[in-house]
Amino acid sequence: MRIGIVCYPTFGGSGVLATELGKALAQLGHQVHFITYQQPVRLNGFIPNIFYHEVQVPTYPLFDYPPYETALASTMVDVIKNNHLQLLHVHYAIPHASAAYMAKKILEQEGIHIPFITTLHGTDITLVGRDKMYAPVVAFSINQSDAITAVSHNLRDETFTHFKIEKNIEVIHNFVDVQRFSRKPIDAFRKVIAPEGERILLHASNFRKIKRVEDVVLIFNEVKKEIPSKLLFVGDGPERGTAEELSRKLGICDDIRFVGKQEQMEDILAIADLFLLTSEYESFGLAALEAMASGVPVISTNAGGLPEIMIQGVTGYMGNVGDVDTMSKQAIDILKDDDRLQQFKANAFEQAKAFDISSIVPMYVKLYEEVLSSVMV
Repeated sequence: MRIGIVCYPTFGGSGVLATELGKALAQLGHQVHFITYQQPVRLNGFIPNIFYHEVQVPTYPLFDYPPYETALASTMVDVIKNNHLQLLHVHYAIPHASAAYMAKKILEQEGIHIPFITTLHGTDITLVGRDKMYAPVVAFSINQSDAITAVSHNLRDETFTHFKIEKNIEVIHNFVDVQRFSRKPIDAFRKVIAPEGERILLHASNFRKIKRVEDVVLIFNEVKKEIPSKLLFVGDGPERGTAEELSRKLGICDDIRFVGKQEQMEDILAIADLFLLTSEYESFGLAALEAMASGVPVISTNAGGLPEIMIQGVTGYMGNVGDVDTMSKQAIDILKDDDRLQQFKANAFEQAKAFDISSIVPMYVKLYEEVLSSVMV
């Protein structure tokens, strides 16, 4: 198949999933064309059958805001025609689904029929999509899709609750390449972070308010009182300064490292003992799944789709949003004993296998084939 993938090229879950899916499809022999405004961060190295098309947005004095959606639709049309694509798979409703619909209608005028599949990832539904300025376009674009998927049952239910959707939404969970993430820790790297054999806690995100990174600092502060520990913050975003300020106020800044955005998460996760995810909402929790695939147990909130991948008391623990006291005690419970920690690590790894790339990608291939068959009919 010749497939166009449209996504945000950033470190967020939707961009990561879309990129890893495209790479997996290419390895299966399909031709994959990424269409976005810059090369996706996970699209590193040469991979046969993968092509990248940059969306260029001209700037004119007339426009206060460059019309990206229009430029994206035009680029889609150009890529589809020149590369004879058979279908589009767009990740994140705004503005990708609406741009895909526009491209589809343009091509219909030339006798070209291109179906598009929309995958819903989270804040496109739970935050941005509910804004009254966007909601009508979001609902219309989703309903015009030839197929719709969501990364969790929770997100599917949220979509039906807040929008009048007239089509089925198929749940295809996010996935992880377990083989890639099941690495042995680099001892020298671990000793740099924890020279005295301290436990290493880890948080990775885009540091938006919804991630509640202050709670991560507060949990670490309580853990550190009981167990010698270090904390790694991976990523960057608007709330990083808040987390840094709180760590200084608590006098624990020397035990916390902010390492910024990192592409090779598997190397960092390999040295971690516990992953903290204190989000107000997670449509799925891809960062938690990647941690589990690395054999790292997770302390998280019970928000959104996290209960679909976590097993309470087995792969880690879940607490209510903002319940720092409970999550701190849960973290200490896991970290206080070596044998107990190793059991949680083994449990996390086993659970991650259920979401391995080898099981999930065939679901997308099957969906592509079904959509193409319906178009040909």
